[in-house]
Amino acid sequence: MNEMVTLQGEKLNTILRTVVNEKIPAIMSYLSKGKWHVAKVLLTDMDGDRLIVESIQAIKKHRPINIQVDQPVGISFKHEYGKFVFDTTVIGLELSPDRENNRDRGGSIVLTMPEKMEVVQRRSYFRVEVPQTLKVKALLWHRSSKEETTSQIRDRTDQIQRCYQGRLLDISAGGAQIVVPYQNIMSTPTSLEQEIKPDESGDSVHDPGKPNFKKGQFVGVRFTPIPYETPLTFSAQIRNILPTADGQGISLGLQIVGLEASPEGHQALTRLIAVVGSYYQMNQTGGRKPDRQPITNAV
Repeated sequence: MNEMVTLQGEKLNTILRTVVNEKIPAIMSYLSKGKWHVAKVLLTDMDGDRLIVESIQAIKKHRPINIQVDQPVGISFKHEYGKFVFDTTVIGLELSPDRENNRDRGGSIVLTMPEKMEVVQRRSYFRVEVPQTLKVKALLWHRSSKEETTSQIRDRTDQIQRCYQGRLLDISAGGAQIVVPYQNIMSTPTSLEQEIKPDESGDSVHDPGKPNFKKGQFVGVRFTPIPYETPLTFSAQIRNILPTADGQGISLGLQIVGLEASPEGHQALTRLIAVVGSYYQMNQTGGRKPDRQPITNAV
């Protein structure tokens, strides 16, 4: 159902020229002060080994992009049959020539030309429900300023002070929906690996409080797609919060962020695409697990 194709050389350059000429908007993801941010940008020019982008934030919401030279960033945009993603590095910051006439633009950011670019078919971004035969637990936690990358999140499991255990309802390469019951609030778990495993007793840790989630907030997420596979970890932004039909919890709509900004993130995106495909196949075959070997690479 799903696959990711890599473009290089002239094919890559042709796509980027099209994006520049047709003024196709793109999203730039980057870390600032240890937190993920996303900004709408335009690819405005290609000059040798340089790629120029500019901010297109609206005046009322205009905020300077806090970005530094030598900082890695991820770029993604939708075009024709898929979503194109690549990681690159900031090599310069310049004022836009028409900065005085068009204050919507916050200056030019000079990036290195990417060596390769991945193309994800759009159908990978369609939400797929978790098969009914699976009960996929998911852990969420508030991001701290010390957490910067997926690998560092994994290595700092002992520093996560408060986790919320929920259940994954659906997933795509770009987002997820997770239900968090009010009673499933866990404080200072010993390890994410321990809490991610199925609870044989069926008991949950009770806390009378409610999760302090807010729209626009960034959270860490971890879940095991299929039993005995390695857990999948990523960062996400809360896009919407709704009460569950039974009033016993909240449903979080999440947008996955940061996977475009590093090779490690691309690996996580590859796994997400595989998960979407597996769930789709299981739904089509009445919940039967796909005939494939477990994915064991840690992401």
